[in-house]
Amino acid sequence: MKGVAQIRDSHPITLDNSEPEPDIAIVRLPETIYRNHHPYSQDIYWLIEVSNKTLKKDLEEKIITYARNRIPEYWVIDLKNKKLIVHTEPHNSRYLQIIEFKSGTITSQAFPKIKINLEKLLLY
Repeated sequence: MKGVAQIRDSHPITLDNSEPEPDIAIVRLPETIYRNHHPYSQDIYWLIEVSNKTLKKDLEEKIITYARNRIPEYWVIDLKNKKLIVHTEPHNSRYLQIIEFKSGTITSQAFPKIKINLEKLLLY
């Protein structure tokens, strides 16, 4: 996503009461602003967690924090069950829309022109 966003892997983000380290954070540019601080919630397009042993925490704990901080899109890649769980429309401490995908192609709300093949994402 050169010139559009920065993809950060396993780096902290700064939210209201914590600094979690999502597996992937797609954040606004310019990346130079993150020299002095981690991305804030308003800097984040979407977050991705790759879950195997952390699935329960990702779906029960992190989801509350991310929704409360109005992260617009939160993806959980469930490796064990081979599915992608997409959370959108944050409201208070939950997401109003949750959709599961097992195959096909998906796009992010932030970058609808970029198509992601789920078979590659889910490691089939």
